[in-house]
Amino acid sequence: MFHHSSKLQFPVRVEKPDPEFAMLLQQAIGGVEGEIRVAMQYFFQAMGARGDARIKDLLISTATEELAHIEMLGHAVALNLEGAPVSYQEASAKDPVVNAILGGMNPRHVLSSGLSAMPVNANGVPFDMSHIYASGNIAADMLANVTAEATGRVLATRLYNMTEDKGMKEFLSFLIARDTMHQQQWLAVIEDMGGLSASLPIPNSFPQSEEAQEHSYYCLNTSLDKPLPQGRWCQGPAFDGVGEFTAKEQPDILGEEPNLGYARPGSGAQSEQMGGSVPPTLKSEP
Repeated sequence: MFHHSSKLQFPVRVEKPDPEFAMLLQQAIGGVEGEIRVAMQYFFQAMGARGDARIKDLLISTATEELAHIEMLGHAVALNLEGAPVSYQEASAKDPVVNAILGGMNPRHVLSSGLSAMPVNANGVPFDMSHIYASGNIAADMLANVTAEATGRVLATRLYNMTEDKGMKEFLSFLIARDTMHQQQWLAVIEDMGGLSASLPIPNSFPQSEEAQEHSYYCLNTSLDKPLPQGRWCQGPAFDGVGEFTAKEQPDILGEEPNLGYARPGSGAQSEQMGGSVPPTLKSEP
């Protein structure tokens, strides 16, 4: 059950409407880096969060905040579309916006939504939920959430740099700040669970004695013409506190050549693929 306030979480103001910027803002709503993605991701993670009830509550709370961000962004899109032409004739009469409707503006803001936001990205592609990561493993989900907030913050900073509108900059500055908090928040959950080293490898419930541990900690070079890039990943203790990083310049070839053998009769393959037989019509004459 959810409750809603009629007021926005943060003021959203536009000094000068910009239909092209409205199109760009759509990425923050329905893009893979956007607010629909994180809201749904946190909701579904919460619904599968077994164990510590505090983490479920935190996920639900943050998911709800992300819905508030969708609401604010939707309002920002609509405000930027204020005064936008609703026909080509009107566009022709207003030279400053001709380029917007013919070039930069998303025509679906006129055709489909009546000058308001849509659940789509900046190209007008609907968000399809394919980037929702909810594994049921809290540590895995928290790392996915840090990545989601990081890419969302990258997007928000790019949008910030693409506008000179004071109201939009203030609004985006708020979203950037919340992304900062949420990155730290999800890392804090991992720390509260014992820290990254205690969480690795994920899932830490699988006994490492049952994995081929001789392959667990070497960094492998598969380049034919360049040496392995040297760095922290090549030597020293691994982050789980168990293994030691090593490096291999060439992979060990341990497997066999993949050969499936002959095709089965009735499988739809060619006759030449079945048992090595050659069709009579192709046999050479004696």
